[in-house]
Amino acid sequence: MSNVLELQNVSKSYGTFKLNNISFTLPEGFIMGLIGVNGAGKSTILKVMMDIVKRDQGEIFIFGKDTRKQMVEIKEDIGFVFDDSHFYSHLNCNQMKKIIAPFYKNWNEETYQSYMKRFNLPTDKKIETFSKGMKMQYNIAIALSHKAKLIIMDEPTAGLDPLVRRDLLQVLQEVVMDERASVLFSTHVTTDLEKIADYITYIHDGNVYFSAEKDIILERYAIVKGGLDLLNAENEKTFVFVEKNRHGFQGLTDNKQEIKLQFGEEVILEKANLEDIMYYTSQAKKVK
Repeated sequence: MSNVLELQNVSKSYGTFKLNNISFTLPEGFIMGLIGVNGAGKSTILKVMMDIVKRDQGEIFIFGKDTRKQMVEIKEDIGFVFDDSHFYSHLNCNQMKKIIAPFYKNWNEETYQSYMKRFNLPTDKKIETFSKGMKMQYNIAIALSHKAKLIIMDEPTAGLDPLVRRDLLQVLQEVVMDERASVLFSTHVTTDLEKIADYITYIHDGNVYFSAEKDIILERYAIVKGGLDLLNAENEKTFVFVEKNRHGFQGLTDNKQEIKLQFGEEVILEKANLEDIMYYTSQAKKVK
């Protein structure tokens, strides 16, 4: 299985913020969610990947090509979707498309028209009159109309209504299944990724906290609930973080087997979701 994307020890400093030796890979034909709280470094990683922001050190390969040397060629096969629209808002969709299409050798007008029809987007109205959801749908239509092998999306579902979000997620799944494209999807809306992602890379304070298959991550972590009398200084080390109140405790563990050995049937174990994992790990970092 070949990798469509590979980052090796990528670093970038912005004043007091720093990306620290970011490394992860995305196999061809899969969807990766890039998660983290706002300000964690997700958008910076994407901009560094696209050479919009220059890295301080590290290597990035897309389609096996060195982005320092072949970025112009690489961009032909990438569909990049920002959270904010970067179109000329005083133009309509047809006018904007006529500007964008010539930049791509593989532009497919039939594909473009099919997405415009699917999203029910008017071709003759100015983009500035579009809702946030419509602008994102147009962004997607453009990104998917030149046979991109890698779709890079920065917070594409933020602020969208549930129906638009669901349709967008369905489109991404179809693209990956039908065209063997790959998707890197940056978001803090983790419920979207639990539906469609194959891999998750979690960025916290400019560092990779983990990067692995989603199912392995969700199997590894669990929420533990029990009475305060069960806790002591030693067994608290089994938790990523523990919250306590007068009714008992609730915490996150990445070692369910050890929890069962130490507490037996006296605690309740529940599945942790990605939001739980982000919350408790961020709380643990604050304490440290």
